Amino acid sequence: MDYRRLQHFANLSAKPDYDAPPPLRRESPAAEASGLGLFCRIPPQAAPPGNRRLGGSGTLPQGTRSGASGTTTPIMHRDPTAPYYRTDYISQKIFLIYTCFLLDIFLSCSPGRKRDFSPVLWSQYFESMEDVVVENETGKDTFRIYKSGLEGPVLLLLHGGGHSALSWAVFTAAIINRIQCRIVALDLRGHGETKVRNPEDLSAETMSKDVGNVVEALYGDLPPPIMLIGHSMGGAIAVHTAVANLVPSLLGLCMIDVVEGTAMDALNSMQNFLRSRPKTFTSLENAIEWSVKSGQIRNLESARVSMVGQVKQCEGAASPECPKAIVEGIIEEEEEEDEEDEEGGGSVNKRKKEDDTETKKEHLYTWRIELAKTEKYWDGWFRGLSNLFLSCPTPKLLLLAGVDRLDKDLTIGQMQGKFQMQVLPQCGHAVHEDAPDKVAEAVATFLIRHRFTEPIGGFQCVFPAC
Repeated sequence: MDYRRLQHFANLSAKPDYDAPPPLRRESPAAEASGLGLFCRIPPQAAPPGNRRLGGSGTLPQGTRSGASGTTTPIMHRDPTAPYYRTDYISQKIFLIYTCFLLDIFLSCSPGRKRDFSPVLWSQYFESMEDVVVENETGKDTFRIYKSGLEGPVLLLLHGGGHSALSWAVFTAAIINRIQCRIVALDLRGHGETKVRNPEDLSAETMSKDVGNVVEALYGDLPPPIMLIGHSMGGAIAVHTAVANLVPSLLGLCMIDVVEGTAMDALNSMQNFLRSRPKTFTSLENAIEWSVKSGQIRNLESARVSMVGQVKQCEGAASPECPKAIVEGIIEEEEEEDEEDEEGGGSVNKRKKEDDTETKKEHLYTWRIELAKTEKYWDGWFRGLSNLFLSCPTPKLLLLAGVDRLDKDLTIGQMQGKFQMQVLPQCGHAVHEDAPDKVAEAVATFLIRHRFTEPIGGFQCVFPAC
């Protein structure tokens, strides 16, 4: 808003200037674009008798009246060319500025302009939650699963390393409205809310057996048709499970953004990436905000439900839930602040700092799993994965964030038509979280194309270009 221009008009006399021609003022391009230019043209002023506007007849022009002193006074008229004083123009300008000012305040205070990083419950996306108890040679293990749907093939969803079954929440809500299917999202060993005797054993063989055991515990000897869908590490476990024939009723296999060549190349820099992540968060909101602003998850809706399964609250300084180095760092920082307070004689502040320190210890959040300690299993997850994927006899689908991620074996296999591939651009590594609707559409189309299920809700298949 040009307040200097407003001051200029305020200083002008209210009396019309009959000697000067009607001025034509032009606002800045920004003002014209905003519509302010509509008020910038000043119509012709009323003229005294004898002016050409009287038509030479000596009569007053239409729209004016004679005052007591013999002067003419313009009358407000519906005609936009009717004369009026500069004070009328100033009033309109002031009204417009005031209106824009109030509108700006309203929009700045609108909740829609603020991003909500508060966590969301799983129940908004899944219909039920269940803990499946599996007995094996080491004892009893409990696996957390989330379920939706009542009929159709089962989509068994396996998350990536460090994530949890909640990463499939938004995808579940999207696909359950497109096709007839049942969803089972599984927290893998050492992740989420799953509790096992040996959570450090994350070998491909062990986790593949876990998947088979959960399927057997859920459905017995006659499981329904099942499609394995896995993201990153979960995609590799899905392939190992399929190759070992641990799911006898397997009807399809889907890997999301995992390729042997790309994964093996990325392992060299994985430790640097893990070290760059924050070790703790002050709250769940802080963790969600970091995941979105760092680009780890580009979909805020998914981050609000997914990050809940990736972090856990530290229970205390002596608790193994909170790393010792983190607690020591907090104590050292607080001690330094206390020393400064003692030098200034702040004994009250010292007691307050001690209380704040205990509060910080109790409310810190850290990662549920330390991925850096799983490095010895990385090679076993991905080495030989491309050939294993191509050797699976079931229909296969590969979803990628970029076509440049294909390695040589998969490129040849795709050209030979051994699997269906679809590229979903403008996504990060967590493709199913960044673009859940597109992933749901691709999976639904794949299942309908192979006549594994039927569409619902008027869903129309969109066949991929590659």
